Amino acid sequence: MAFDIEMIKKVYANMSTRVDAARKIVDRPLTLTEKILYSHLWEGMAKEAYVRGVDYVDFAPDRVACQDATAQMALLQFMHAGKKTVAVPTTVHCDHLILAKNGAKYDLAVANSQSKEVFDFLSSVSNKYGIGFWKPGSGIIHQIVLENYAFPGGMMIGTDSHTVNAGGLGMLAIGVGGADAVDVMSGMSWELKFPKLIGVKLTGKLSGWTAPKDVILKVADILTVKGGTGAIVEYFGEGATNMSCTGKGTICNMGAEIGATTSTFGYDDSMRRYLAATGRQDVVDAADEVADYLTGDAEVYANPEKYFDQVIEINLSELEPHINGPFTPDRGTPVSKMKAEAEANGWPLKVEWGLIGSCTNSSYEDMTRAASIVSQAVELGITPKAEFGINPGSEQIRYTIERDGIIATFEKLGTKVFTNACGPCIGQWDREGADKGEKNTIVHSFNRNFSKRADGNPNTHAFVTSPEMVAALAISGRLDFNPITDTLLNDNGQEVKLTAPFGEELPSKGFDVEDAGFQAPAEDGSAVQIAVNPDSDRLQLLAPFEPWDGKNISGAKLLIKAFGKCTTDHISMAGPWLRFRGHLDNISNNMLIGAVNAFNQKTNAVKNQITGMYDAVPAVARAYKAAGIPSVVIGDHNYGEGSSREHAAMEPRFLGVKAVLVKSFARIHETNLKKQGLLGLTFADENDYDKIQEDDTINFIDLVDFAPGKPLSVEFVHADGSKDVILANHTYNASQIGWFVAGSALNLIAAEANE
Repeated sequence: MAFDIEMIKKVYANMSTRVDAARKIVDRPLTLTEKILYSHLWEGMAKEAYVRGVDYVDFAPDRVACQDATAQMALLQFMHAGKKTVAVPTTVHCDHLILAKNGAKYDLAVANSQSKEVFDFLSSVSNKYGIGFWKPGSGIIHQIVLENYAFPGGMMIGTDSHTVNAGGLGMLAIGVGGADAVDVMSGMSWELKFPKLIGVKLTGKLSGWTAPKDVILKVADILTVKGGTGAIVEYFGEGATNMSCTGKGTICNMGAEIGATTSTFGYDDSMRRYLAATGRQDVVDAADEVADYLTGDAEVYANPEKYFDQVIEINLSELEPHINGPFTPDRGTPVSKMKAEAEANGWPLKVEWGLIGSCTNSSYEDMTRAASIVSQAVELGITPKAEFGINPGSEQIRYTIERDGIIATFEKLGTKVFTNACGPCIGQWDREGADKGEKNTIVHSFNRNFSKRADGNPNTHAFVTSPEMVAALAISGRLDFNPITDTLLNDNGQEVKLTAPFGEELPSKGFDVEDAGFQAPAEDGSAVQIAVNPDSDRLQLLAPFEPWDGKNISGAKLLIKAFGKCTTDHISMAGPWLRFRGHLDNISNNMLIGAVNAFNQKTNAVKNQITGMYDAVPAVARAYKAAGIPSVVIGDHNYGEGSSREHAAMEPRFLGVKAVLVKSFARIHETNLKKQGLLGLTFADENDYDKIQEDDTINFIDLVDFAPGKPLSVEFVHADGSKDVILANHTYNASQIGWFVAGSALNLIAAEANE
């Protein structure tokens, strides 16, 4: 469970040597992001790797973290890699497969019973291959990583898009697909297109009702859900150093919502305080010796426009609390303007639920600031108008806030304390009445608020805000309530006003926990047996995907032309489907069922060109596969944004899809498609999207000449016999084309292991 201080010291020694060498190559001051990237370049990379904007570069991350929903497929793939143990420190965290319904004690017991087969599988695989295992109830992966493993200047990858949370401790922590994780676990390099750099200068200081959450809500409003694509965001300035470490984690966490590769902050006193409070004074001592390497050069921050591709400046002293949504996390509304905005758009003003927690806002500071508002409501005699729920971020957080009376404070308002797990944030919420589909409003401190994400109801208007604002809005029961200016009537009819929240950055009595929930792996796991029941509907051993036959793909049918937003939630839903994350055949029955068909504006209703009838997307895909007919998916902008679901790429591959052609991709999803041996392509001319017709047959004319930088010509034959030939761009380099040829990246790893 403990951090590996010797590994960290080695990283720092390597960092100082490599950064000094990089300075001579680039001959200019360096950002923090560049220092971490350069110090983690794969051994033997050429000088071109130091040039920002170059193609894909190979890196050597320090560790890997997996959550239980994605770990199933990642570990099923790793079992085929032919390795005896993982090559870098790796952990698995059981936080996704726990349904929030009645409260922590009941819900955890149900999860341990219903998902026992999966938890036992993850535990045994972890035990066999040297992987640290965090049991159900131990907490949310990103909070546990921050508390135990993250360190300034490190590089980590994780099979969850919010791995970026560890940027709050000065890491470059990046969400990836399971196949990427398998590469690193197997001792291979990990590649990333060298990112652009966005600098966010924070001046002033947070005060009153404004919280770290409001910083990223403002940034999301500025950059939108795709404004950070292909970029790393680096925060700096006096406002950054004036903020808590966990507050920085919140900001980095939601960087996933602007499409950023990751976000980070420079090493400072808040990180020193947090590391010491979580039992890692040794890391502080080691980091202090190389402190100059753990932040950007002074010249960079003095003249950021010269060193970043884009610079945003936010004065925290002037920043107003924000409420973002509904249905997208980048629609920002200052609290003072919510009344007018809600009325103009017809958003339901009555707040039904207030939810606090998730990996984004579940720290001790978050809980104490929210509790300060709840405590006021109790003292003022206010009965909350909305229901209230919290998800502590870890067992350490839960135990500590229970010891300090914070849970008792929440419970005085009838708050439901759910398990230390993701819960409603990822759709793991059995919300009473959600199946009725009624139009309603909820507020939460989570990161995402896409349609149907929290409770499965497409008419739930979910708004993202800070924990303290969630508390205030839930107590008032009104979306348009502004706690800075408005008053409330208490149970005696008296007009009362809430004062600004206050909290503790760190517990004055220190953190405490009886059983954190960690299981160390066996020193020698060679004798550990892993059993998967062939009749299981939860787990299924994988068979390798077929390699490319070297021929042009011809006679393919259009499976779906997706219209508008198509996130990984649309491609492979979570919620009740989480139970099938280890069974590729079963979970493929949710493939693209949330995507809107451009030809009829319906979901899960596409034309089967064999029968001429309309059917569910997975059913039509299976029909084409059974008939030996390849299929193609067409998509819109930012296709595949959202959670880094391996399944959103594996399911199309499994059901016979050969190519996904879109206007633009979200970074992780494009890589996931490549890893699984699919063609991830973009329209050279976005207007060609409009040429695609419902009955099209598709032929790849020059796939036999597939090469880096060379567009592919794709022929669309329409029902009337007419044709359109369009150009499709791609970003495949030679290594990635090798994945396609082999059938998947994993096929190449397994072949090399057997040589």
